[in-house]
Amino acid sequence: MFGSIDQDLEKAPQLGNIPIDDSSDCAIPGESFAYGSSLCAKIQRLAGKLNIEQRGIERVPENEQTDTSYFNISSMWLAANMVVSSFAIGVLGKSIFGLGFVDAILVDLFFNLLGIMTVCFFSCFGPVFGLRQMVLSRFWFGWWATKFIAVLNILACVGWSAANAIVGAQLLHAVNSNVPGFAGILIIACCTLFITFAGYKVVHMYEYWSWIPTFIVFMIVLGTFAHSGDFRNLPMGVGTSELGGCLSFGSTVYGFATGWTSYAADYTVYQPANRSRRKIFLSAWLGLIIPLLFTQMLGIAIMTATSIDNGNNRYQIGYSTAGNGGLLGAVLAPLGGFGKFCLVILALSIIANNCPNIYSVALTLQVLSRYTQRVPRFIWVFLGSCASVAIGIPGYSHFETVLTNFMNFIAYWLAIYSGISLTDHFAFKRGFSGYRPELYDKPSKLPIGIAAALAFGFGVAGMVTGMSQTWWVGPIALNAGSAPSGGDVGFELAFGFAAVSYLVLRPVEMRIFGR
Repeated sequence: MFGSIDQDLEKAPQLGNIPIDDSSDCAIPGESFAYGSSLCAKIQRLAGKLNIEQRGIERVPENEQTDTSYFNISSMWLAANMVVSSFAIGVLGKSIFGLGFVDAILVDLFFNLLGIMTVCFFSCFGPVFGLRQMVLSRFWFGWWATKFIAVLNILACVGWSAANAIVGAQLLHAVNSNVPGFAGILIIACCTLFITFAGYKVVHMYEYWSWIPTFIVFMIVLGTFAHSGDFRNLPMGVGTSELGGCLSFGSTVYGFATGWTSYAADYTVYQPANRSRRKIFLSAWLGLIIPLLFTQMLGIAIMTATSIDNGNNRYQIGYSTAGNGGLLGAVLAPLGGFGKFCLVILALSIIANNCPNIYSVALTLQVLSRYTQRVPRFIWVFLGSCASVAIGIPGYSHFETVLTNFMNFIAYWLAIYSGISLTDHFAFKRGFSGYRPELYDKPSKLPIGIAAALAFGFGVAGMVTGMSQTWWVGPIALNAGSAPSGGDVGFELAFGFAAVSYLVLRPVEMRIFGR
């Protein structure tokens, strides 16, 4: 329902006798925005006339599930990951974890393959149920515990957006040193807001095409770097320090790849319910794995050039001066003005990566309460953009630390989320037929959520014992690498602890409460 509303309450008296349930949500019963006298309903009708997506977390009815393009699914993730933020993850392999070329490549491959599986799987839920990912979480975590999950997802969405905007600002600063970091962040945020404000169709339309110029520029970067002969096949390490570095880098890679899990169904809800789940899974898989491996492995390769010892290493100088922007600027320096133009294209690619973050944070905010749900989605889009700017500007000068810690945070909590939801889906719901989607907004019919909450706590315990951060190294992590940092196995243990404990606790909850 993206066009104008043909009739409102005054022009459709035949609807006047239908009772209005103001306690439900911003949508009118039947999930229609065509009538109603509340301020929310009136704002939504105005949005419809302006072709702005009206629907928030209300269930998408079958007559609106008209997006029949599988490539819309692939291109969504292709554009969102064919960006310099993904390139920056590859750079961390050497800069933070001290890995060689081959070991970094292998870690990148296997942890990406692992991380995207849940994104692809949950993408299959959107067409079947017409519900957003955070709303689907109510079937696993219950009404109240899902609100806590929503808070974590809001932090993830806003944090993602801020970290990405920093990368774009670094690139703009590398092109013109007179452009301060805060100005670059504002440029990225405003462009993202312009696209996400309109909603699902415009976001998909933008992502459908935006990956093409970015891919061309990355190919130019690859060709220019290959022609320079500056690649160095850094040797693979050995021993416990190598083990710790691989595990910790793997956790970062996994965090980036699986970071879309909590948004996955948001971008398939307008697909028809009878779509092939295998084709949806494959479409998402191809759209994710290709750009992730290409851009991150390119970052791993280019970062090896910073080890050249010639007294005037332009790669190391560029990276030290302007981060990832400076590193890419050093690669494209031989191209002169055209190289700077390519950097601007890469900086603007961040918009494609931030669109899912800002679009989904608005939907997640609506899950928090009946009151936040009454605030139209596009208003939350604006407020979410403001929050990302407020975080990104002060974090600009500490990007590597911010990015590494943030990726690990993503990996930890989404591993717990996946452990609980997958266990519930396969062990208790026994597949898609075990859901009653019409109960999505009926708290008394949903699971109590005590089992999920306790399992989440057990997952946190696993995380704490296996995490390796500058401020805390768990006892198991300490033995997974060399002292003092060890190796990060936090997300693996978080998943295992959460899944096993939920498997034990959920039957008890069902026996006591009957739901």
